[in-house]
Amino acid sequence: MSRISNWWWKETMTLKRFLVGRPLKSTQLGEQKLNKKKALAILSSDALSSVAYGPEQILLVLITVSVSAFWYSVPIGIGVLILLLALILSYRQIIFAYPYGGGAYMVSKQNLGVYPGLVAGGSLLVDYILTVAVSVSAGTDAITSAFPSLHEHKVIIAVVFVLLLTLLNLRGVTESASILAYPVYLFVLALFILIGVGVYNIFTGSVSPDLHAPIGTPVTGMTIFLLLRAFASGSSALTGVEAISNAIPNFKDPAPNNAAKTLLAMGTLLALLFSGIVYLAYYYGITPTVEQTVVSQIAAQTFGRNFMYFFIQGTTALILILAANTGYSAFPLLAVNLAKDKFIAKMFTVRGDRLGYSNGIIFLGLLSIVLIISFQGQTEQLIPLYAVGVFIPFTLSQTGMMVKWIREKPTGWIPKLIINTIGAIICFTVTIVFFLTKFTQVWPVFVFLPLIVYLFYRIKKHYEAVGEQLRLTTSEPTVPIEGNVIILPVSGITHVVEHSLNYAKSLSAEQIIAVYIPFEKEDEIRFEEKWQKWKPDVRLVTLNSPYRSIIQPLSKFIDTVHRKASEANYQVTVVIPQFIPKKGWHNFLHNQTSFMIRTYLLYRKDVIITTVPYHLKK
Repeated sequence: MSRISNWWWKETMTLKRFLVGRPLKSTQLGEQKLNKKKALAILSSDALSSVAYGPEQILLVLITVSVSAFWYSVPIGIGVLILLLALILSYRQIIFAYPYGGGAYMVSKQNLGVYPGLVAGGSLLVDYILTVAVSVSAGTDAITSAFPSLHEHKVIIAVVFVLLLTLLNLRGVTESASILAYPVYLFVLALFILIGVGVYNIFTGSVSPDLHAPIGTPVTGMTIFLLLRAFASGSSALTGVEAISNAIPNFKDPAPNNAAKTLLAMGTLLALLFSGIVYLAYYYGITPTVEQTVVSQIAAQTFGRNFMYFFIQGTTALILILAANTGYSAFPLLAVNLAKDKFIAKMFTVRGDRLGYSNGIIFLGLLSIVLIISFQGQTEQLIPLYAVGVFIPFTLSQTGMMVKWIREKPTGWIPKLIINTIGAIICFTVTIVFFLTKFTQVWPVFVFLPLIVYLFYRIKKHYEAVGEQLRLTTSEPTVPIEGNVIILPVSGITHVVEHSLNYAKSLSAEQIIAVYIPFEKEDEIRFEEKWQKWKPDVRLVTLNSPYRSIIQPLSKFIDTVHRKASEANYQVTVVIPQFIPKKGWHNFLHNQTSFMIRTYLLYRKDVIITTVPYHLKK
């Protein structure tokens, strides 16, 4: 369809305004910034939700040895907390060093080079897509577990959740934060109650110490490799830690200070919740099962299956779904930084009606839906890929900050260097362990990362080529235009043709050539006679087309005219008559010949295409 009618356009805009909200002025951008409380909820949901499965991942590795090996979860948990501390301190430094966002991408690009930056940026883009797909699928699993009759509809339910989150984020950052903050803080409250009551029961002797093996119990078959594997699996609880450093522009001023405080608050909450769940799981002697999660078992033993149990399970399901919102917050801003550097399409830098980067939000939602449908909602096998996609940027950003401190040597740089060195070593170790222990699940990294970096490279080369060709300082000679030859394709003698012909005459062209393409000889003769009586002053060329093609004979004629015109430095302009029906659906009742001609000619060199619309009144 060549054009949408006014009615269709108005109805579309009305629906858009209903779903997304009224457009906001650019001057209202400051009102869309986040305060620390809302930012903590919207940017920490991914990291905080990982408490629901991070400790369980440790136990799933240790159980391959024996139940008595569960005591190792405590020192492994301490190791994860040390890594968390290193990451929090490092990303706090990144926030102040790179206050305009970009996180690992900016750090790696500026300190390690363009290609390490692209690896970090590409990894994070894919990781945020996986964040949405995995989080929504996990939350959907929690719902269908409670209501088994919905299990066969889990893909549809997951897709609906993605659509709702996409729509909510299109309405603006502050609006989505206002709604999503409540479930996040309810989850935090629920787990603090669970941990508090659980610890109280332990210290009052309500929990038997015989449920777990004492710390230090010798375990046959335990190896360094298994410990590293358990540590790497538990480190999946740290996914999402980098999101705040990517989303600094979303904070109210002073943005870096507010972002740094929010990061520290997130790190504190994550450390308390993670260590609490690890400790309770160890002391209660929890064994992970397919039927019931570790958090569910702890809640059942602490409260029984009463209101508090279902409150904890409900908020856990909600936080798993809403963890996807971290992707919606960080993906568009990372895309903006990549687009500004011309590695992805510039459309990602455009703000929508509600001042959010709507193209990034829509793109993220669509790709997440594709993943959910492709894997039928069974995204468990994507979790290792999801985790390794974060630890590659973690390693690169830590290494990049090391290079920055060594190169610049600012005041107090040695402690900062030590922090980043420790973080880089641990992150690199975790990444290698992931590759060694879960290669069958993470091997796609070796395929999609080079492809993504190559795509970035090709896009950059395209933008450079476009800029070089458009720049006025280039040495390409400009040929003066001495005159204009107009070609007017016609299909009959109508008001549409008359209107276009009058417009062509107003251009003061050297010559106007009307072109008629009949399929039968009789039509050619009849039309020439009518034209001679109607417009004898305008040259008519008929191009008989026995194969009923319009594009081919018209294209050949334009080539012939163009060759002759170029010798005299004349410009060839094709004026295309087109009538516009009053209602949009009327377009389906007419041939779109003018649209096809324009589409074909648009890519011809040195031919100008002008469409002259003629609006029908009924």
